[in-house]
Formats: sequence, C-alpha cells, structure tokens
Amino acid sequence: MTDLPNGLTYRDAGVDIDAGEALVEAIKPLARSTRRPGSDAGLGGFGALFDLKAAGFVDPLIVATTDGVGTKLKIAIETGLHDTVGIDLVAMCVNDLLAQGAEPLLFLDYYATARLEVEVARRVVAGIAEGCRQANCALAGGETAEMPGMYGSGDYDLAGFSLGAVERGQTLPVLDAQKAGDVLIGVGSSGAHSNGYSLVRKVVERSGLGWDAPAPFAEGMTLAQALMAPTRIYVRSVLPLAKRGLIKGGAHITGGGLIENPPRAIAAGLVPHFDWDAWPLPAVFEWLQKTGGISDHELRRTFNCGIGFVVIAAADKAHEALAALLEAGEEAWVVGELRAA
Repeated sequence: MTDLPNGLTYRDAGVDIDAGEALVEAIKPLARSTRRPGSDAGLGGFGALFDLKAAGFVDPLIVATTDGVGTKLKIAIETGLHDTVGIDLVAMCVNDLLAQGAEPLLFLDYYATARLEVEVARRVVAGIAEGCRQANCALAGGETAEMPGMYGSGDYDLAGFSLGAVERGQTLPVLDAQKAGDVLIGVGSSGAHSNGYSLVRKVVERSGLGWDAPAPFAEGMTLAQALMAPTRIYVRSVLPLAKRGLIKGGAHITGGGLIENPPRAIAAGLVPHFDWDAWPLPAVFEWLQKTGGISDHELRRTFNCGIGFVVIAAADKAHEALAALLEAGEEAWVVGELRAA
C-alpha cells in the first residue's frame, strides 16, 4: 500500500481508535471483578462463552432480555452524574429475567457516543460492573461505538443485553396454578428507577428548580442526586423465592407502572386488585404528583409508585414469602390479591 499526501485518517473523521483501546484497557479489571461460575468475564474476543454445566444447570432453558435507561441519561449528561446509570442498565435487564424465574448469567452493553470521553465511559462501565456484581452475572463483553454526526457533543446512549437460564419446569409465571385469592406482595423500589423520566424532566422544568437545587423530597441531596438513585436489583431476594417454589409469578414494574405490568404475569380470567393504601407512597412521587398535577391513574400507569417488583404467592405461602423478602433486606408489603375478572 502507498501513503498518499494529505491523506485522511479515522481520527480526522472524528473517531479515535486509540481512545477506544484505552477504554478497553481501563475496563478490563472491572469486567474481571464480575467473574462467576461458568464465565471468566474476559474481554477481547468476538463473542462471550458460558458453561451452563459449570454453573450447575442440568436441563436449562435460555432466557434473554434487552433494555436501556431512557431519558434518565439526559440528567446524567447534564449534571455529570455518570456513576450509577450502569446499575440502572443492568437492573432493567436482570429484573426482567427474574419475572421468568431465570438466573442472570451474562451481561453485555452497547455504549454509543459522538466522541469517546474515556473517563466518562469508564465511570459508566464501572456502574455496569457494580450492577453485574449485585446480580451475580458476568460482564462478558460489549460494544463501544463512536459516531460523530449521530449524537450531539457530550451525548451518549446505552443499551443492555442479559442472558439467563432456568431449569425446565421452573419457569415463571405458573399460570395454570394461579387462582383467585392468591396474594400480591410488593417489593419496595429505590425511587423512580428508570421509567417515566420524560415526565420527570417535564415536572422539574415546571418546578423551576435547577438540578443542583436541594431536593424538596430528600434531605441533604440535590434534586439531580435524588432523581438519579439507581434502580434496585432484586436478584438476591426474589430468585430464592422462585427456586423454593414459593411464588407463582413475578412482575418487574417498569414503563406502564402498576397498571400495565402485573397483568403480564397473570393468567387469563384473573385480574390484580391493589389496596393502594397498603404501602406508603414515597416522597419523590408525592412531589412529582403535586408539582405536575398528575392524576392518581396517570401516576400509577407511569411510575412504580414505590413498588419495583410484584410477586404472586398462594395465600398459605404468602407469609413465608414476605418473611423471606424482609429477611433479605427488602421493604415489602402485602399489596393486594388476584380476583376473578
């Protein structure tokens, strides 16, 4: 090949290969910290391998999920609070695996930006690694895409992909076992998690508060810090319930809130009936509702309202399931029951 005068480079086009390589080196220790049986969580190959047998599975079904963080990223970008959106990314995927009764095994991420800022990306991936440790799954790979012209300066986007497994015959929901009178147990959220942030940002705009203003609902925190509380990961508390056969279904409360998500885990002919006074509405939702003039129905179909995950248990097992959740460190309440449609 011949070098040509005035030749262009990829860097001239806005893509810095050296920065990409620097990021890979920076995150290798983060990936190694997520090793688990079945995966060495090493980076650098063209694909990720997982040994199901080494993880203790006998006759598993594979379950896959994908999700993002949504416009919560806008707050991170505008405030420089990049350290926990990676936890959000993992949580949105692995909590969906739980709703199928599956154990999270692998996680992969996609990070896209206009110009790669290595330290920002490293902080995001550090959050992803922390989420993987909480979920006991391996950060086995990912993709970093530098795309000038596709994103504005300083912007980035995230997508996550998680692979899980569940033994055949142990999947959730167990629709044919559900019946009227089964109990709904709500597991507490850590805030708005990663849903409804387009509305959150609209409410903040209406309030006239800046991101660095004291949060009206969280003492000692700025508004941005309070709203950036990472999504809670329920693997360590909910998965044991599924493995012990204590629950008949589970619903991760994401977009659609408590109105649209629980029915996805409930058999035809049954409907969830919530006692809306059975748990305290967290202060963040009280503030959002009051400041934004949001109706009860709109609040309940947009946000989790303090319940990040719902499990369904037989009436005679509900006490045991609730006790196990509390012992695992969760806030949890009996929040309703299944009724005939």
